[in-house]
Amino acid sequence: MRRGLPLSGVNAGQEAGAAFAEAWFQQTGVTSDLRERLRLYRLGQLASPRPGPPGGARVATSVDRDLLIVWYEAFLREEAGAVSENIPGTVDDRVGYGGLTLWEVDGAPVSMAGISRPAVGMVRLAPVYTPPIHRRQGYAGAVTAAVSQAALDAGAREVLLFTDLANPTSNSLYQRLDEPVADRVVLSFA
Repeated sequence: MRRGLPLSGVNAGQEAGAAFAEAWFQQTGVTSDLRERLRLYRLGQLASPRPGPPGGARVATSVDRDLLIVWYEAFLREEAGAVSENIPGTVDDRVGYGGLTLWEVDGAPVSMAGISRPAVGMVRLAPVYTPPIHRRQGYAGAVTAAVSQAALDAGAREVLLFTDLANPTSNSLYQRLDEPVADRVVLSFA
C-alpha cells in the first residue's frame, strides 16, 4: 500500500491468513472479509467409482471448444461468482496440451475435468464441472478418476486439487478419492 499498489486479498493457510489480515489492518486500517475456505487434497489410492456410471472419458479437442467455453464459464460463475475475460484463451491452451477431458454417454458430453501442465512431478485438477441436469449420476467422480489415472500414467507423482469447503458435493467426492493436505482461507480487503 505504501508504494501505491492496492492489495485485493490473500490466499493462505488459516493461521498465516489471520496473522496477515491483522498486520494489514494495523498498517492500513483496512479490514478483511472471508471469501472462501479451501481444502487442498492429494490423490491417495486411486479408486474409480464402483459401480461406475455409463459412458467413458475422452480427451477434449478443438471440436469441443464452444461447449468447453460455456462449461468453463459456468464453472467459474458457480465457484467464484465471476468469469475471467480470457476463457477462450484458457480453453485453447488446455486443449492444446490435452488438459481437458470429457465424460460422454452415448456420444454426448455430460461432464468435464481439467488438469494443469506438470510442474516438478505435480499436476492440479481443475476445473471439474458437470451441468446441473447431469449431476448426481457419478459423472464427476468418473471423469476425475479418469483424468487422475491419465496423469499418473503420464508420470505425475502428485495429483492435487483444491475444493471449496462450503460445497458438500465436491468435498464428499474428493474425500473418497483423495487425502486432505491443508486448509486455506481466501480473504479480501475492502
